Amino acid sequence: MKYNSRFLLFTLSLLACLVSFGQRTNQCGIIIPPKSTLSQFQSVYEAREYINTMLDSVNWKENFTIQEQNGINNAYATIIRNKRYIVYDNDFLENLDGYAGTKWASISVLAHEMGHHYRNHVVDAQGSTPPKEIEADYFSGYVMAKLGASLSEARAAMEKIASPTASASHPARADRLTAIANGWNYAKGYNPPTRNTGPVPAPQPQQNPPPATNDASWIYLSLYGNSDMTVYLSDNGRDFSQVPLKTTQPFVFKYEVYNYGWLRFSNNSRDRTFRLLHGKDYAIIWSRRTNNWTVIEVP
Repeated sequence: MKYNSRFLLFTLSLLACLVSFGQRTNQCGIIIPPKSTLSQFQSVYEAREYINTMLDSVNWKENFTIQEQNGINNAYATIIRNKRYIVYDNDFLENLDGYAGTKWASISVLAHEMGHHYRNHVVDAQGSTPPKEIEADYFSGYVMAKLGASLSEARAAMEKIASPTASASHPARADRLTAIANGWNYAKGYNPPTRNTGPVPAPQPQQNPPPATNDASWIYLSLYGNSDMTVYLSDNGRDFSQVPLKTTQPFVFKYEVYNYGWLRFSNNSRDRTFRLLHGKDYAIIWSRRTNNWTVIEVP
């Protein structure tokens, strides 16, 4: 991925939200949980496994690296040296689980930071804002429901550590809990989609499109066939990543370097390359004329 130096500003902005040691809250107003003596909450040791499960729950290909950094009493999404990261403090998340009384607390925090990458919040160099935090909270609630957490478990972390009052960068606790509940309810099918707030679950026939289709940068890539298959996608035309496609749901994504990217059916540079544009939907079908798979734009 190619990014410019503006991303350093976003990183510095997020780092400004890291803990001021000796205080009960960090500079973002997040309450630092007290040290826990409980040992049954081990979710942070399985961070990679949970992240992978979250990715599967929204049919999204990972575009970040997860990194442990003890001593920061926080978790945040950022870009470091042109690479996306979720950075978390193992002790902070363990203490949070003990403080909230559930393993879902730390998982929801990871889901929240994942939501920042999913909604592409880290690329505008503007740092944290209440609308961004609300979108990430909504995403967290959605993912928690998909993973099997109850609504109270999905909200457990924010119940304990969110500030009761709003700031220039973060919304008030009540608003954050409402956003989590909205995401959780949408995942459960209890309420209609809210424009431009939710993640991108697979649409079913005869249903309204999910929220993110209002954003022209998203692309739906659907496979029409009798079995799943693997394709290769690239946003720079040089580095292709393997992407599994399912016949039961589209793969939802967007390119970040340009307003378009490339697809191949193999990781061979001599293979035919298809260009996919933002704001377009595409289908992969079998062509009887060429006796091969091809990509067509869906009107």
